[in-house]
Amino acid sequence: MGKEGNTIQSVDRAIEILRSFEHNEELGVTEISKLTNLHKSTAFNLISTLEKAGLLSKDANSGRYRLGMELFRLGTMVNSNIRKICEPYLQMLVDEFSETVNLVARNDLLVIYLDKKDSPHSMRISTEEGTRLPMYITAVGKAMMSTLSDDEIKNILKNVRLVKFTENTLTDREAIRLQIQSARDSGYAEDLQEYENGLTCVGAPIRDHTGRANYAISVSGPNSRMTKEVRKKIGDRLVELTAQISKKLGYF
Repeated sequence: MGKEGNTIQSVDRAIEILRSFEHNEELGVTEISKLTNLHKSTAFNLISTLEKAGLLSKDANSGRYRLGMELFRLGTMVNSNIRKICEPYLQMLVDEFSETVNLVARNDLLVIYLDKKDSPHSMRISTEEGTRLPMYITAVGKAMMSTLSDDEIKNILKNVRLVKFTENTLTDREAIRLQIQSARDSGYAEDLQEYENGLTCVGAPIRDHTGRANYAISVSGPNSRMTKEVRKKIGDRLVELTAQISKKLGYF
C-alpha cells in the first residue's frame, strides 16, 4: 500500500472519488476514472469498497453511482456537533445585538440554515431551519466563498444561475467577486437587501483545520436598525467569535 508523505495513497484516491460527486449527482466508473485520473480497474476496486461501506450507492438499472446514505448519516452527525459548539456563541450574539442570529452550512452552490436564534424584537427574519438559498445572495455564502481560491470562486459563479430576488440582488459576476474580495479583507460579508427587501445581514466564516469554511454565522435585522456603524460592530464581533470557533475546529 503506497504512502505519500503522511498520507495513505489508497485513502487519498478514495477521497478523490467521493469529491468527484461534488458537482455530479450520478457517475459511471469510466467517468469517475477520468475525473480522478485513476486507471479504470483501480477506480472500480475503490468504488466497490466505498459501495460496500455505504459511502456510494449503485443504481441497479443504470449501473451508475451516487453518494450513499452513510455519508448523509455522518454529515448529520457533523452538523449536530457544530450546532453544539456554536450554540453558546449564537446566544451571545443575540444577547449583545438583539437581532436574529443564524448558523448555516454550505451545500454545494447553496447554503442551508442549521440553527436560528430569534431576535427579541417583534419584527423578525423569515428564514427557518432547513431553508436553502444561493450562496451569492447571502452574507454567509459570500463569507464562506471568501475562504476559497480565486479559481474555486470563479467555478461557483460560473455554475450558478444568477437570479434577481430584489432590485439590490447582484447578478454581475465581477461585482459579486469584488464583494467576496471585500469579505476577504474585512473578515466578514454583507447582504444589503439582496435576498429580501428591508433585510440586511452580516456574516463571517467558520474555518476548519484546512482553512476552508463549510459553516458560517450571520446576524440579520431590518435596515432601520442595521446602520453602517452597527454592521461594522457586528462584523468585528463576528470575526472575533468565529475565530474562537474555528480554533476549536483545529484552525490556528
